[in-house]
Amino acid sequence: MREDSRRWIEEDRSHCWHPFTRQADWCAEEPLVLVRGEGVWLWDSEGRRYFDGNSSIWTNIHGHRHPRLDAAIRAQLDEVAHTSFLGFANPRASELSARLSGLFPDGTLERVFFSDDGSTAIECAVRMALQYRLNRGENGRTGFVAFENGYHGDTLGAASLGGVGRFTGLMQRFGFGVKRVTDVAALEAMPESESAGIAAVILEPLIQGVNEMRLWPQGMLAALRRWCDARGIHLILDEVMTGFGRTGRMFACQHENVTPDFLCVAKGLTGGYMPMAATLTTSAVYDAFLGCAEKTFYYGHSYTANPLGCAVALAGLDVFEQERVLENLQPNIARMEELLAGLKERCPQVHEIRQCGFIAGIELRQPDGNRFPAETRTGETVCRTAWKHGLLTRPILDTIVLMPPLAATEEELAFAVAALEKAIGEGAR
Repeated sequence: MREDSRRWIEEDRSHCWHPFTRQADWCAEEPLVLVRGEGVWLWDSEGRRYFDGNSSIWTNIHGHRHPRLDAAIRAQLDEVAHTSFLGFANPRASELSARLSGLFPDGTLERVFFSDDGSTAIECAVRMALQYRLNRGENGRTGFVAFENGYHGDTLGAASLGGVGRFTGLMQRFGFGVKRVTDVAALEAMPESESAGIAAVILEPLIQGVNEMRLWPQGMLAALRRWCDARGIHLILDEVMTGFGRTGRMFACQHENVTPDFLCVAKGLTGGYMPMAATLTTSAVYDAFLGCAEKTFYYGHSYTANPLGCAVALAGLDVFEQERVLENLQPNIARMEELLAGLKERCPQVHEIRQCGFIAGIELRQPDGNRFPAETRTGETVCRTAWKHGLLTRPILDTIVLMPPLAATEEELAFAVAALEKAIGEGAR
């Protein structure tokens, strides 16, 4: 495969444009070409094996080539790969919408709108929240509240809600009208004259992902729900990262018994197999779009409710039930915490470890507590060094993300942390 590997790399350098990537640096380096996966492992075109330490950009839940998920896609291919959801229904979408709604209390999130990825799930939610107000004649409620350092995707509307400058950039000048706050206390200090113009608040529950995996205080989510309820403001929860078991519960909001008005999911929805997303909302929101044509939600995608994606998502939910994934995950969450605590003891460069379920951020600093100079790109260096020790993951600045597939065993977790320890020792200097 070595000749093919060289050809693939040269074709990539000549024609591909990668996301979040400094292309000049990319073309000057030797990339990995990933060609095969099984369980928590990936292989490159040179035959080298790696632990998938960030679940293929936070998407993979049950491992690569899971037999139930593979079989679900093959069975659906024997029927049809894709049909339009505009003006037609399909069996798998009907079944999946019912299964997703059934994960929440009766009478809450009863409607499901399918789209393609996390960013479009957010676009759906904020557009629904805004049009809901307009359909009801609440023309003064057009503002949104988001939290500093939040991240909700890269399409224009989603980016305008984000609070991380390196990702939103110029987009903050466009899109939705947004007020950013740091915590619930800032909301509680907001005068009524200002809150009266808010349509919805959006939040990543329990933990902010792109903000170097920083956790919210316990009880914050419940307090936010109470604040919204008292003012008739919708709550949008972005569970694109945290959904489907990542925090130890099926959804992060369940830790504080909170049900939002809009719930956005993607990534783990199909176990990393297909690009697919869903926005769940209430019958009260749905009913506001009924009646005259002007109230219709004119939004959608060519691959909305793609049958292959729906089929594999259904199979993934079956795996959660039949393999008792959440129950079996609990000891591994504790084991990962133990392994990372040992890492901090042995590595003076580990400044802080922030863990929420099976999500961890390992922040690196110099032994004296000062940050590494930005130009050293220490986080990137450590992750690149980890390749030779059999670990694939990515940093957020100098915070290394460890987010394994839920299928990882204790032995595999130990391998990943040992590889990370070696990489920190060699790359964080």
